[in-house]
Amino acid sequence: MAALKYAGLDDTDSEDELPPGWEERSTKDGWVYYANHLDEKTQWEHPKTGKRKRIAGDLPYGWEQETDENGQIYFVDHLNKRTTYLDPRLAFTVEDQPGKMNTRQKYDGNTTAMDILQGCDLSLKVVIITGANSGIGFETARSLALHGAHVIMACRNLQKANEARRQILDEWHKAKIEVMSLDLASLHSVKSFADAFRSKNLPLHVLICNGAIFGAPWQLTEDNLEMTFQVNHLGHFYLVSLLQDVLRHSVPSRVVVVSSESHRFTDIKDSSGKLDLNLLSPSKKDYWAMLAYNRSKLCNVLFSKELNRRLSPYGVTSNALHPGNMMYSSIHRSWWGYTLLFALVRPFTKSMSGDERNVIG
Repeated sequence: MAALKYAGLDDTDSEDELPPGWEERSTKDGWVYYANHLDEKTQWEHPKTGKRKRIAGDLPYGWEQETDENGQIYFVDHLNKRTTYLDPRLAFTVEDQPGKMNTRQKYDGNTTAMDILQGCDLSLKVVIITGANSGIGFETARSLALHGAHVIMACRNLQKANEARRQILDEWHKAKIEVMSLDLASLHSVKSFADAFRSKNLPLHVLICNGAIFGAPWQLTEDNLEMTFQVNHLGHFYLVSLLQDVLRHSVPSRVVVVSSESHRFTDIKDSSGKLDLNLLSPSKKDYWAMLAYNRSKLCNVLFSKELNRRLSPYGVTSNALHPGNMMYSSIHRSWWGYTLLFALVRPFTKSMSGDERNVIG
């Protein structure tokens, strides 16, 4: 079919976005075609770009292809218990250009972790996630496990972690996911976790430093260090140090440090320009929860940057990330004031699974 040229096609935000009245479909053998409901015609070429596309990759985990009584192919999403006639791989098509593979991925504010991982086979990967029983950590563990990764949930509260594990296994009983004890507020616990993981003789392809506290009152840990700084930074620093040789023997591997844009609103120097050692154990009168959090997040970024400089020549990369301003998680639970504030903005935030679509920005 020849590409139709419409001088009056409505402008859209993306060259791949279809004009009003058009629908993207796929054939049984994986070719993409376009239906024009206004003119009741179909064509192989995209109505704006004139390019042909085909489906790329296997179906995501939890999906199966079936055929109805009329011979029409439909797709079953066992994880979310729904069916559709639209191929879930339509968001991951490749242009039909001989000798050139150009995967076009469509992400926006509503994109979920499951969308990002669509088509990925992680069955040979081992991943450790700290603080994986709730919030961002849980959704990360869930998404990676449902795509085949062997996920280790490193958590302080084993009861909540095991409940989170059961939720994931309810979605897919073949998920490889286990719980191990890790309390970032105890350097002894961090050492015990690292030793226990080593005893499994597993590789380590991804270490996600996600566990954190926010708005916590002044408190010193058993190591006589300030709680927020140890949990958010020092505990992870020590964990990575203990496991860096495992990471180096598992290349390509990576460390992901969950930081925050809050790192921009502080520094770690005193009035004379020297490193402020009050980071480690500030006095109660000098303590401010928000400042402690911001400083710990700044140290996350600096640590990740230096770690990448040192280990990337050996095949281990490190990146720090900001998870988003409008994500709703349980990180505010340390103080009722922040809980109230988060409750007020709840209608304008995005949930961890991306089920809610009222996202600002």
